[in-house]
Amino acid sequence: MSDLNETTPPAYPADWLEVHSMDLDAQGVARKPDGKVVFIDGALPFEWVTANTHRKKNNWEQASLTAIHKESPLRVRPGCPHFGLHSGACGGCKMQHLDASAQVAVKQRVLEDNLWHLGKVKPETLLRPIEGPAWGYRYRARLSVRHVIKKGTVLVGFHERKSRYVADMEVCPILPTHVSAMLMPLRALVASLEARDTCPQIELACGDAVTALVLRHLEPLSSADVDKLRAFAAEHQVQWWLQSKGPDTVRLLDADSPQLSYALPEFGITMPFKPTDFTQVNPHINRVLVSRALRLLEVQKHERVIDWFCGLGNFTLPLATQAREVLGIEGSEALVARSRDNYALNQTQTLRGQPLAPTQFVARNLFEMTPEMLVADGVAEKWLIDPPREGAFALSKALADIEQARIGAEGAPALPACAEGWQPPQRIVYVSCNPATLARDAGLLVHQAGYRCVQAGMVNMFPHTAHVESMAVFERA
Repeated sequence: MSDLNETTPPAYPADWLEVHSMDLDAQGVARKPDGKVVFIDGALPFEWVTANTHRKKNNWEQASLTAIHKESPLRVRPGCPHFGLHSGACGGCKMQHLDASAQVAVKQRVLEDNLWHLGKVKPETLLRPIEGPAWGYRYRARLSVRHVIKKGTVLVGFHERKSRYVADMEVCPILPTHVSAMLMPLRALVASLEARDTCPQIELACGDAVTALVLRHLEPLSSADVDKLRAFAAEHQVQWWLQSKGPDTVRLLDADSPQLSYALPEFGITMPFKPTDFTQVNPHINRVLVSRALRLLEVQKHERVIDWFCGLGNFTLPLATQAREVLGIEGSEALVARSRDNYALNQTQTLRGQPLAPTQFVARNLFEMTPEMLVADGVAEKWLIDPPREGAFALSKALADIEQARIGAEGAPALPACAEGWQPPQRIVYVSCNPATLARDAGLLVHQAGYRCVQAGMVNMFPHTAHVESMAVFERA
């Protein structure tokens, strides 16, 4: 006789799939009865679904969602009318159908999995994720422009899902409200230009007080078109920049326009930038990110700090409010010159009215670092590393090679003579925009360079997208 209190799982049809998890491409992950993995676009964890397979491999399949038979409690109504799985839907966001807190949990798990599976590193402490506004956060964007003759209209927006076509967008809730409201007027403006067929892109950059639009134009603009741009700027309180070729050709349409900048109020720093410069798309998160990074670095007034991949000085200038001396290193002479300008601007304008610590900026190819180059930059008690997606492999490898030579590891290179007396940093904060390259470099730092990974955590810089930013702290073992 069966136990009346015993519960048995419901008997679902054989073609239904139970979704167990979610990958970083926002695909639900399920398994067939034979164990084969199925990635299902649009499905969420805890759902029972049916799906149509459109790609098969020996160990996995890719499929499209056809029906949801049991909905996940994590599923929410998307906040944008242009989000969806159908043809023509905007492809700018992948996760709007997933609860915002669940998005953070998925990204945190991606960071942990990458660190362990790729680097065999497990942080001693997991940092609380850095979160901020889920809407209206995107202060930088590259919008495609397309004059669609058959439809008799101009489209301005992101591309459609898995397509080269531009989505037919009227609003975009992840952009600041005033920019979202500008999409339809922008479409009308471009449609009225003589150059509407030779303007493929509008780049957006918002500062704290200025909104800049960069018009990419393949042919010279007529005076009539320039007049229309000026009229639009006056009506919508924006400034136009023109770009005829590469980023170096960008110029402000009206030279007397106010300067584009953002502030780091905690440190009394103002950061001027050009709309084509690399700056963080989410200023709300950037302020918290800089604050946490410096707090975790634990800089003391007597210490020297190196900021690797320093950019325009987003971390370097705040560091100069706390350290004895700072060295900022970047790969471009032009970018280093801009960093020096930003340092000079802020030297006597800090929060406490005190000048910044002595700071040098130098240009160097950071993807070809050697132990000799590393030692030549001198001893610094603390490092901050903020590389692009490629990571900081050469830098981490140079540090690891020095350590391996010091301990006399088998097969290690000889210790450079110049390394006598040189000391590695006691603490490193590594800010990453790619968990895979962070994990690779963390493996080097922990297993070969003599460090412990004491803390790591996820930074939700891009809500509703699959992009994962993170931060890890390493300390000499």
